Amino acid sequence: MAVEVVLAAAAHRGDGEMNIARIIRHLLTGQLAIRRRFPATVLTAIEQAIQQSEMNHGGQIYFVVETALDTIPLLRSQTARERAIEVFSQLRIWDTEHNNGVLIYLLLADRDVEIIADRGIHTKVPVTEWEAICHTIELAFQQQQFEAGVVAGIHAVGKHLREYFPPGPRNDNELPDKPAVLY
Repeated sequence: MAVEVVLAAAAHRGDGEMNIARIIRHLLTGQLAIRRRFPATVLTAIEQAIQQSEMNHGGQIYFVVETALDTIPLLRSQTARERAIEVFSQLRIWDTEHNNGVLIYLLLADRDVEIIADRGIHTKVPVTEWEAICHTIELAFQQQQFEAGVVAGIHAVGKHLREYFPPGPRNDNELPDKPAVLY
């Protein structure tokens, strides 16, 4: 019944950008989808990749995977990019000492990867570089290589952080290394 109500509301909205297939995909993507693609062993490997990366630079990397959008943002056609910016703010990734926090965000229902970089690193790395990293991760996902895709993305982001924020005498860990899973 809830799916029918959502679909009816979307159909009556008259929004040209409304995508019924996307709504259904978000409504049907649940916790099982994350557990299947990101079991505890994969999340641990991602955490270790972040820890290793951060030993080689002064930046901060945070990986967040979200199952699907809630109903209201979904009906408003919120993009993965818009949601990633929201998550970046909510998790205070912008609040690092050197403004060098980087969010790697995956909206699983869309299989859309977004990178949001704080101003300290964003001004140094062209947007095309961030987009290329997202594309690399998404290609790995298409081949069902979720761990490999995320780890490759972490290494690529780490390369840029290493170039502009080399490790210093004090490398405080300002953001959690453990991936965040949002349901």
